Amino acid sequence: MSVTLIGKHEKDARASRDAIVTALEEMMDADPSVCYVDCDLMGCLNTKGLWKKHPDRALQAGIAEANAAGVCAGLAATGKKVFLHSFGTFSSRRCYDQIYMSAAYAGLTVHVLGSDAGVTAAFNGGTHMPLEDAGMYMSIPNATVIDACDYDQLYSVMYGLIHTEGVTYTRFVRKDVTQIYAPGSQFEIGKGVVLHESDKDVCTVVASGILVDEALQAYEALQAQGVSIRVIDMFTWKPLDEALLVKAAAETGAIVTAENHNTCCGLGAAVASCLAKNHPTPLEFVGVQDRFGQVGPQDFLMDEYGLRAADIQAAVKKVIARK
Repeated sequence: MSVTLIGKHEKDARASRDAIVTALEEMMDADPSVCYVDCDLMGCLNTKGLWKKHPDRALQAGIAEANAAGVCAGLAATGKKVFLHSFGTFSSRRCYDQIYMSAAYAGLTVHVLGSDAGVTAAFNGGTHMPLEDAGMYMSIPNATVIDACDYDQLYSVMYGLIHTEGVTYTRFVRKDVTQIYAPGSQFEIGKGVVLHESDKDVCTVVASGILVDEALQAYEALQAQGVSIRVIDMFTWKPLDEALLVKAAAETGAIVTAENHNTCCGLGAAVASCLAKNHPTPLEFVGVQDRFGQVGPQDFLMDEYGLRAADIQAAVKKVIARK
């Protein structure tokens, strides 16, 4: 793993969806076994070029996610390396039984991509707002679950997935994402990334996805107040980097999780389970608190559901007081 943090809180001019397109095109050019299946969203993901270049391996399944999952399982059974995309709500709830039985239970490898993670579904509203999608995949035995934060992480993760067996689920935001990492950064699936640490840290913030930038903003604000915290990008939720988490808990004595997902079944739940078994530690959760989604601009939704740097700061102070 080789990572360079930028952390300037600036939007990336590149659409993060194009990291998927670029990686897929490179892999499909190099390996005739790589296939891509979409559910009538090639325009949204910008993958029409793959369809034109590789019409035999870039397949349009239409608005039929369950059927698409079955197609992917069939392709995987013939030795193909398969990526399936739809919006996060549809690549989880709409095809969960087919992914679970036809792919996971059958021991096949299918890489599922869920776009518009959490509140980034915005004006598509609650029906399209995946706040439990990763939690569903985390309940599948031996699955891999990822919440990517920016273009460069997503690009690196795509190449990691091609070497990962079993069902995988990667949730991401298609565009308008803050750039966290420099181009060329490389990530190892299953390993968290320490973004800030010192021997004075009194709490660790474990974040992923769009909450990584909020965690970095909280770090800067707390530093100005004389409070030193550790920040970890835990982009892989399953398998969780338990060794890194336990080390942080032991050294800082308090943990705050931060996620664009329901805390009852996502990153916070996974961290809580790990710490309960290995190193009981005061813990606070920043994320959606067991609620449904709703219509609105992303900024409004992040305020509404408490997904801001200010919420992370408040959680840090609260958990420190419990030590």
